[in-house]
Amino acid sequence: MRLILHGRTVVPGVAEGEALVSHQTISGWGGIDPATGTIIERRHELCGQSFAGKILVFPGAKGSSGWSGFFQATRLMGTAPLGMLYTVTTTKVALGAVVTRVPTVTDLDRDPVKVINTGDWVRIDADHGIVEVVPAGAE
Repeated sequence: MRLILHGRTVVPGVAEGEALVSHQTISGWGGIDPATGTIIERRHELCGQSFAGKILVFPGAKGSSGWSGFFQATRLMGTAPLGMLYTVTTTKVALGAVVTRVPTVTDLDRDPVKVINTGDWVRIDADHGIVEVVPAGAE
């Protein structure tokens, strides 16, 4: 059973892949290792997991304005997420999405952190603001 979400485009494009969902905001500076795309913040629920090659679903950014620089570094190092869905827009996360250059959608009609699970297959069509979700294990 597919779930279709509609939202607002931040960065256009189309991407699809496995979701990595965080219920906590993500820190850029000191919170991720750009060389591997791994979350390294010790108290974070996803500590030790990499978002490289995944669709990153999260509430938003926390920390300094350096957030966008760290996410740009993941693009330059080939460890960026394939796409991003987030719920709370700040200048940090919006600029981070732009410099990371991956399809990104926000302001979805349902909270993606609540309706998408890690392992679900997600297709972002940010050109049209549409997100399709196929639950893990569904055909």
